[in-house]
Amino acid sequence: MRLTTKGRFAVTAMIDLALRQGKGPVTLSGISQRQAISLSYLEQLFGKLRRHEIVESIRGPGGGYSLARRADKVTVADIIIAVDEPLDATQCGGKENCHGADAATGARCMTHELWATLNEKMVDYLDSVSLQDLVDQQRQKHAEQAVVVMHRNAALG
Repeated sequence: MRLTTKGRFAVTAMIDLALRQGKGPVTLSGISQRQAISLSYLEQLFGKLRRHEIVESIRGPGGGYSLARRADKVTVADIIIAVDEPLDATQCGGKENCHGADAATGARCMTHELWATLNEKMVDYLDSVSLQDLVDQQRQKHAEQAVVVMHRNAALG
C-alpha cells in the first residue's frame, strides 16, 4: 500500500476539523497552524473533500469548513478515496499485467492474489474506522494526559 502524505494529511486535517465541530466553521489557516500542513496543500485537499460532499465550505467573514455529514458517517476510506489516494498494494495497479505490457504473456505475477487480498483487507479496515472513532481516540488520549498532569501536580504540591 502506498499511503502518501496526501492521505495522511487529509485524515489528520479531518480529525482536526471534527474535533472543533459545533463551534462554528473551522479555517484552513487554523488547521494549517495546528497540524503544520501547508495552507495551499490543505486548499487542494479540501477542494476534493468538498466535491465528495465530506465537508462544506462557508464563505465570508467567520467562514471556513464544517463536516457535511456526521463524523460517524464518514470513514477513513471515504477520506482517502476522496483525495484520490490509491489503496493498491499490487505492482500492476490492479490491471493484472504485473509483468508489464512488454511481457510476452502479460500475465499476473505469482503474488498478485496476495496483494489483491491485502488491498481488500485494507479497504475493509479503513471502511470500518469512522472519523468519530478517531475523534474519540484523540479525546481519550487528551483526557488521559490531563489526568497524568494533575497527578504530577498533586504529588509536587
